Amino acid sequence: MILAVDVAYRKETALVGAVLFRDWADAIPLKEFVLSCKVPDNYRPGLFYRRELPCITALLEKISEKPDCIIVDGFVYLGRAKYPGLGKHLYDLLAQKVAVIGVAKTPYRDTPASCRVLRGSSKKPLYVTAAGIEEVSAKSLIKNMHGRNRIPTLLKYVDRLCQAAVAAPQNINFTPDSSCL
Repeated sequence: MILAVDVAYRKETALVGAVLFRDWADAIPLKEFVLSCKVPDNYRPGLFYRRELPCITALLEKISEKPDCIIVDGFVYLGRAKYPGLGKHLYDLLAQKVAVIGVAKTPYRDTPASCRVLRGSSKKPLYVTAAGIEEVSAKSLIKNMHGRNRIPTLLKYVDRLCQAAVAAPQNINFTPDSSCL
C-alpha cells in the first residue's frame, strides 16, 4: 500500500490529506482521508518538518491501513549536505520501517541535479529524494506514476483534497478538533 500525504493551511488550522493506493500506476485512490488540527509551528525555512510532521503523524494514528511507502510533499533530504527534511524525520519516526519518498515542486538551496525528475512534456522538474528505498528507484516510481503532466495524478489529487478541505472544512472525515500538538 502507498500513501500520499499533503498539508494545507487555513489561518490557525492545518488540514492534512492523504490518498491510499495499491499500485504506482493507479489513477484513482482506494481511500482518501482528511484531518484538521491546530497549526503546530510557524513556517521556518529548513525546519518545515516542525510544521507538518505532527499533522502527518496525527493522520497516521487515525488510519488503520499501514502503508509500505509514504510520499510527502517536500524533501526527505535537504541540499547536497543531505540535512534531514520532512521525509527523513517521518522515516525516523516510523522506526525506518516504512519507505518515504519526498516529491518537491521547487528546489531547496543547493539541491543536487541528480534529484530532478522530468515528467510528460514538462521542462520544469520535480525534485525527488528518498529514505528506505534507493533514490534512483524512487525517481523511477514517481516518473512512471499515472498522468501525463508534471505532477502525477494522485499527487495532484491529494493536493486538491487538501485545498477542498481548506475551502470547506465542515466536510472533513475526521473530527475537526483533533490536535496535532
